[in-house]
Amino acid sequence: MLILGGTTEARHLAETLAAHAPDQQVTNSLAGRVTRPTHPPGTTRIGGFGGPDGLAAWLRTHGVDAVVDATHPFAERMSFNAATACAATGTPLLALRRPAWEPSDGDDWHHVPTLAAAAATLPALGSRAFLTTGRTGLAAFAHLDATWFLVRSVDAPTAPVPRHTEVLLDRGPFTLEGERALIREHRIDVLVTKASGGSATAPKLAAAREAGIPVLVVDRPPVPRGVPVATSVDAAASWLRGRDGEGEGPYSG
Repeated sequence: MLILGGTTEARHLAETLAAHAPDQQVTNSLAGRVTRPTHPPGTTRIGGFGGPDGLAAWLRTHGVDAVVDATHPFAERMSFNAATACAATGTPLLALRRPAWEPSDGDDWHHVPTLAAAAATLPALGSRAFLTTGRTGLAAFAHLDATWFLVRSVDAPTAPVPRHTEVLLDRGPFTLEGERALIREHRIDVLVTKASGGSATAPKLAAAREAGIPVLVVDRPPVPRGVPVATSVDAAASWLRGRDGEGEGPYSG
C-alpha cells in the first residue's frame, strides 16, 4: 500500500493499518515541506516522485497494490499526478478527504476560488488580517501594502511576503481560547483561510464568529474525475480491506 500523506488522516490510516493489518507493507509518502514531520507507522518516503511518470514507475517497481491519496485537500498537483499514474498502471486509487467545514448561524463567510481571488477581495473586508492559508501561498498577498497580516505557519515563510507581516510559528491543534486571544490582541478584523476542514484548526472559525468578523474562504479544488472518495479513516481502511477480497467498504464516487 502507498499512502500519499502529510495529514492527520494519513497518519491515522497508517496507525489503523499497523494495528489491524500488520502484515501489509505500507509506505507513507511525505512531500518534505515541513522541517520536522511526524513519521507514521510503516516505511516513510520523503520527496517528490518526478511527476506522474515518475510515480507510475515507482508503483511498478515496488509492486504497489493500492494507493490512498490522503494529501492535504489543496495538494492539487499531487492528486492529479496520483490519478494519472494510477490510471496508467491500473493501480486502484482512493482519495481520503476530511469533510469540509460548513457555516453556522452568525458566520460571515465570503467564498473565493483561488488565493489570487482572496487577495483581490481582502482589502474590501478588513485591514488587519489573520492569514492561515500556509506559508507557500503568501506571494499572492505580497502586493497588499495597506494590509497588516498575522501569518501563522509551521515553518518560517520565505520571500515574497506582504510588507506588514508578523509571523507566528505554531502547529495545531488550536484551542478556542487561544484563537480568541489572537484575534483580540492583534485587533484582527478579517480571517483568511483555506476550506481545509478538520478539527485541529476549526476553532478559529468559532472565534471569528464570536468576534463578528468576516471570514474569507478559499474553496477546495475538486478531486480528479473518476477517483472515489472516502471521508473518514474507517471508510478508507474498509476500502483497502475490499482490495484484499473482504468486500468493499463505504465510500462515495
